[in-house]
Amino acid sequence: MFAVQCDPGCLRMTGATSWRQIHNEENTMRRYALFLLGVIAVIAFAPAAFAQGTAGEATATNWVAITSGFAMAIASAAGGYAQAKATAAACEGLARNPGAAAAIRFALILALVLIESMALYTFAIVFLKVK
Repeated sequence: MFAVQCDPGCLRMTGATSWRQIHNEENTMRRYALFLLGVIAVIAFAPAAFAQGTAGEATATNWVAITSGFAMAIASAAGGYAQAKATAAACEGLARNPGAAAAIRFALILALVLIESMALYTFAIVFLKVK
């Protein structure tokens, strides 16, 4: 067996795995394990939290309104993200090829209209369903 030497002033040996990298991987796995444990705990205790109360506590919850609000929020967030990505791609395309500005502009406007229609359709469904 031979000894591996490090150059003077070198902080780690060439070809060797850094202990810092191994330690970071262990911390990452620990975070994933704790997150998974938290999700399992929420799933395990959710039935008890939403269990039906006694017979005298019969109150109706308007779940349609609640889920419609979440649907509108998700549609708006997805629409905003998609519009940002489309605009960024169009700006990059215009910077690379200014001669195709008219075609890129038309494709961008068409894409933005179709993306925005997703949020408008969701709003129309929410408006029709929630009373």
